[in-house]
Amino acid sequence: MHPFHLAIPTNNLEETRQFYSGLLGCKIGREAPSWIDFDFFGHQLSIHLKPEETTKISANSVDGKQVPVRHFGIVLPWEDWHILSENLQRNNIEFVIEPYIRFQGEVGEQATMFFFDPSGNALEFKSFKDISQLFATS
Repeated sequence: MHPFHLAIPTNNLEETRQFYSGLLGCKIGREAPSWIDFDFFGHQLSIHLKPEETTKISANSVDGKQVPVRHFGIVLPWEDWHILSENLQRNNIEFVIEPYIRFQGEVGEQATMFFFDPSGNALEFKSFKDISQLFATS
């Protein structure tokens, strides 16, 4: 695995800290008064205090749902995805797209869910029962 690095804006560092470390269980790395690094499932996520950059996100229709165009996330093992999904539901996360199985019975069948962090950044968490389907086209 080659870890990626992603930098995104926030309008409130403390809410962001609670969301990523408290709810999602991401370990905190380096930090300064205007940013925090998180271990986002083995990847580096840098969140910078930049309220003017947190804007509403548009959506496209995919599988009959309105998927936020600008989003990021992670592909989890099947069981981990279900554990996270249940934890988010217990914590009353407001989903953009509720957890469900997308493309059921088709190539690329996957579990997916979308929700926003406290600053309006859209996240998608997905899983494949058969990880070899990740990039399958037919």
